[in-house]
Amino acid sequence: MTDKQQEFGELEAFFDAARKVTPDPDAALMARILDDALVEQAERAKVIAPARRQESVLRQLLRSIGGWPALTGLAAATIAGVWIGVNPPTSVSDQLAALMGVGSDAENSWFLDPLTEYDIAMTEG
Repeated sequence: MTDKQQEFGELEAFFDAARKVTPDPDAALMARILDDALVEQAERAKVIAPARRQESVLRQLLRSIGGWPALTGLAAATIAGVWIGVNPPTSVSDQLAALMGVGSDAENSWFLDPLTEYDIAMTEG
């Protein structure tokens, strides 16, 4: 047996006794703890109350998004999306033309019909 096992072996009787006894705090102790807690809550409410004010809707939205760093990321992604939408790279228009089955030249651009199949089916009725 090692030294640590001997130490725990000697203390095992004390550990067993402590496990069997469940001490209940007396009512006076619990009353003092409750009074201290109520005093602390009142003091914190005095300090916190003047600092609170109504936030504007814009500030609440900004806080819910994640603050200025998240807003800058969203702005950069929005600008990039608008730029790509307005001036798409030639590879995107070539792939779209290949997908639609037409050439990539401008004379076949009439093939892109703004009406969907659902709209055409509604007009035939």
